[in-house]
Amino acid sequence: MTLDLDDTIVAIASAPGGALRGIVRLSGPASADCVAAVFRPSGETPNPANPFTKRGLLHLPRSLGQIPARLYLWPNRRSYTRQPSAELHTLGSPPLLEAIVESLCQAGARLARPGEFTLRAFLAGRLDLTQAEAVLGVIDARGQTQLDTALTQLAGGLAGPLAALRERLLELLAHLEAGLDFVEEDIEFITAAQLDAQLAAAAGEVGQLAQRMHARRDTSELPRVVLVGAPNAGKSSLFNALAGKDAAIVSDVAGTTRDYVTCRLTAGGQEFLLVDTAGEAPASESASIDGLAQAAMARQQREADVTIACSDAGGTRRLTPAQDSTIHVWTKCDQHSPPESAAGIYTSSRTGVGLDLLKQAIAARLAERAADAVVASTAVRCGESLDLAAQSLARARQLAARGGKEELVAAEVRIALDGLGHVAGAVYTDDVLDRVFGRFCIGK
Repeated sequence: MTLDLDDTIVAIASAPGGALRGIVRLSGPASADCVAAVFRPSGETPNPANPFTKRGLLHLPRSLGQIPARLYLWPNRRSYTRQPSAELHTLGSPPLLEAIVESLCQAGARLARPGEFTLRAFLAGRLDLTQAEAVLGVIDARGQTQLDTALTQLAGGLAGPLAALRERLLELLAHLEAGLDFVEEDIEFITAAQLDAQLAAAAGEVGQLAQRMHARRDTSELPRVVLVGAPNAGKSSLFNALAGKDAAIVSDVAGTTRDYVTCRLTAGGQEFLLVDTAGEAPASESASIDGLAQAAMARQQREADVTIACSDAGGTRRLTPAQDSTIHVWTKCDQHSPPESAAGIYTSSRTGVGLDLLKQAIAARLAERAADAVVASTAVRCGESLDLAAQSLARARQLAARGGKEELVAAEVRIALDGLGHVAGAVYTDDVLDRVFGRFCIGK
């Protein structure tokens, strides 16, 4: 990728197809001059609060004539790309927008490549590589959960902690290298206990980041909310009640559900896939078809973003939530009362009691998941770099614990910093930029 930042680029920035309004975007040193070649402001008095927003007419080839438009101008480095920039907002006719772009190209601009506006923002330090990938995540989002994930990452949900971690490691490296410079002096810049504590804390943060990356599935998938519980615990009835239709077979005979059933639902603006699974059975009972059903249930539970652990209010067996993403639910509460002081949500598939509360709990868990998730393209790109950083910090800690030379510990910290630099984009190659920004559409 040839990185030429001295020319002025132009592209249609609004979505493809006809619309009420269309946007043409420019960025580069000659943005204002290119716009001046086609745009004539009206005679209205400029708004003192915003002198760089003007109404006027676009003067296009004779067949199109004069078109009303509004100009938004950023004449300095306060734009998205930190270059002089401009946007022309006008009628959203595709042929009209293409004619505007052609006229601006004749005035000195060139057609932008895919992702070039965001690439310039990245190279100017406006955002890091994880935030640039989040821009694409916003564009590609197929539901509220994916959009929330991308917006959180764009707002610095990953860039902020990553920058803070890199800053602490740089400070630690400075202490180590200062000790090497004054090795013959009786000066201790960092104690062994402080070194171990800081390396352990950094390794823990990198491990958490790596776990977030490895846990992220393909962005095209909806989050999965999986119902689990003993046979005849009311899972299928609860599934039908939440789905609002008889999608799963319900029977008093334990083990009726042999395979998992899915339904696409929305709760609190969060879209998800609800999954009903076979009842949990002891290993001795899991043979042939039952064994396949148990294997399918276990697989769905492993892939669950939220698990709903169902217990019959009149039964004696209760599932204990295994993780924070588990919601415990008591079923058949119209027939039985749950044990005293029993934690969980009381529900009845027959009367509808507790269903709204359960939907709210699902939405809250999915929102928490979105806040802690990352855009899929970031997860794919960064997994190896984070693994490298984690391994280097582990080696550094081992060397320090054995009283190893500080230059070896410092070398491992540098490797960890390089790995984190690849994640943030502080260290990059042209092929990495091609892979990230080549997936963008033109105009972004």
